[in-house]
Amino acid sequence: MLNFWRSQGVDAALIEGVEAYRARYPWTGERAVVAPRYHFYGRRTIEQAAAALLAGENLLLSGVKATGKNVLAENLAAAFGRPDWNVSLHINMDASFLIGSDSFADGRVIFRPGPVYECARAGGFGILDEINMARNEALAVLHSLLDFRRVMDVPGYDRLALHPAARFIATMNHGYAGTRELNEALASRFVVLQLEPIGAEDLERLLAQEFPALRSGARQTFISLFRDLQQKCESGEISTQAVDLRGLLAALALVRAGLSARTALAMGIANKVFDRDERALVDDLLDLSLPEDLAPARVFED
Repeated sequence: MLNFWRSQGVDAALIEGVEAYRARYPWTGERAVVAPRYHFYGRRTIEQAAAALLAGENLLLSGVKATGKNVLAENLAAAFGRPDWNVSLHINMDASFLIGSDSFADGRVIFRPGPVYECARAGGFGILDEINMARNEALAVLHSLLDFRRVMDVPGYDRLALHPAARFIATMNHGYAGTRELNEALASRFVVLQLEPIGAEDLERLLAQEFPALRSGARQTFISLFRDLQQKCESGEISTQAVDLRGLLAALALVRAGLSARTALAMGIANKVFDRDERALVDDLLDLSLPEDLAPARVFED
């Protein structure tokens, strides 16, 4: 991951700082440090995020759909050489899910640690996904862990001190069903990084890495199509449902598997739009952007 950062021109001093962090806190636990499926493209964003974590801060990644918040969080954990505990938050989650709860084993009551407890104790990277979907009262138990105290009292058991290598990265989208405003007390415990939608240059790099056999002309066609979707979303013509980077990558994988580009894009993007008028706009854009019957042989080299 650090070699990838170097290839992206990330500041050498920051990379040296990450290497010093890894030397100071070498990971020796049983949980694996996972190589992320995708690389995050965006030098300035990487630099800002790395600087925040080196300073010992918790990081909140905010942005609209398809900005790569979870990809960046996983890239950061891998670059810092730490395993991640990914916690998907939701409205029915309570404090015991995060910290842990009583369990029964060998004829006695024991404490079964939750993901936040395990991450804090081991010194991992905790990824709190969609933090603004959880109830504020459930997250209040994290306040003392995420501020200068870096401790958490576990009622009936002990006080947990946060491992010095541990960091927490939260992600949040705006406008999704079930989301809410983040509690001010909780928000103050993070530094916030606003992620912008992926640009044409970084999208080209991503497609070139993920699909090396993708023909140059086809790559430009798909990039142009995605940029058109972004622009229509920004102008309010369509919702964010069609601006789906995961869907674009999935569509290209379907083309590589043998489907035509138009069919694959319908499955990866257009069919996710359920409003009839909006779906018509997306379909028209696909028809205008793609040559008729764009077969796999015209998209990928042999």
